[in-house]
Amino acid sequence: MGVEIERKFLLRGDGWRGLGQRVLLRQGYLSSDPARVVRVRIEGESAMLTIKGRNTGASRGEWEYPIPLADAQVFLDTLCQQPIIEKYRSRIAHAGMVWEVDEFLGANAGLVLAEIELTAEDQPFARPDWVGDEVTDDPRYYNANLIARPFSVW
Repeated sequence: MGVEIERKFLLRGDGWRGLGQRVLLRQGYLSSDPARVVRVRIEGESAMLTIKGRNTGASRGEWEYPIPLADAQVFLDTLCQQPIIEKYRSRIAHAGMVWEVDEFLGANAGLVLAEIELTAEDQPFARPDWVGDEVTDDPRYYNANLIARPFSVW
C-alpha cells in the first residue's frame, strides 16, 4: 500500500516566484468522498488516476496509475465533478526537500498553497521564509473540497 504524508501551508509573500519550473495541472474528481477520493490529473503530456483513502493526521493511503492522456481528457470533460481544478505548480528545492507551490486559477484564483511530502509525520524539515501558517488539518484547503466550495466564496 502506498502512503502519502503531506503537509500544507499558506504562503507569505512572493519570495517563491521564479524559483521552480511552472507547469499547468488540470484535475478532476470521480469521487470526492473523504473515505475514497478518486482523482484524474493531467500534467503536461502525462495523465494519472489517483486513489486516496481517509486522512489520519497528515497521512493517508495513496495509489497512482498512469492512464492514456486521451482517456484522462474524456474523464475531465464528461465524468468528473465540475468545475475541475486548474492550477500552476512550481516545484522548488529547499534544504534537501522539494516544495510544491500551487497557484490556483478560475473560482479558486488568489489561493496559493505550498505542500511538502514527508517520509514520516514527525520528519523534521526546514521551512523557506516564504512559507506561512500550516493548514494541513483545515478541510477547506483540500483540492476535492475546492470544487464544492471554491476560494472565491469564502
